[in-house]
Amino acid sequence: MPKDLRPTTRPSTGRVLGYVRVSTADQQLGLDAQRAQLEAAAAVRGWRRLELVEDNGSGTSMDRRPGLAYALDLLARGRADTLAVTKLDRLARSVADFAGLLDRSRVEGWALVVLEMDVDTGTATGRLIANVVSAIAEFEAQIIAERTREALAVKQRAGLQLGRPSTLPPEVLERIAARRQAGASLKAIADELNADQVPTSQGGRWHPSTVRYLLARPAAQGAA
Repeated sequence: MPKDLRPTTRPSTGRVLGYVRVSTADQQLGLDAQRAQLEAAAAVRGWRRLELVEDNGSGTSMDRRPGLAYALDLLARGRADTLAVTKLDRLARSVADFAGLLDRSRVEGWALVVLEMDVDTGTATGRLIANVVSAIAEFEAQIIAERTREALAVKQRAGLQLGRPSTLPPEVLERIAARRQAGASLKAIADELNADQVPTSQGGRWHPSTVRYLLARPAAQGAA
């Protein structure tokens, strides 16, 4: 039997971790609303041991949320049975993150509850709904990426310049193109420009990646 489908036999603790998170300026109001919704759900669902865990103003990346890391550690060690959130975007901002949590919950034997979608992966129906939501979100992301690529391709065929126009003097672009044509490495070109105190378009230092980016632009190719 695949690892992520093995039944768990660990005893129930009855402990539910309600996770709340905000990332906007209106933080306290958002936290209070999420707490109230989770406490109301606890009363309806019979969660006798609800512990609220929060991240205040954290980034979207899950590995930068100490509150969530704490909750996941308790779940992994069997110190809690359920992770509950009011909305999916409080927990995961990407399909990859959500899918990873679904797999983790199955492997470790805990349930994931999303109140907004009435999803409870502690039930077969809840697991089905969660997987369908994940698949739909993945499909939408792929469609958006495909449309973006198509739109950029149309602009390129029309001869439109993509991205911000370079603000570097033409002689700098010509110098870069000439040095590259002469066989200089990207690092050597960057080092030379830094040594001569030639600023980038943003006023910073040169890096090999900066040189590579400029060489790929039509203006630099024309200078060569």
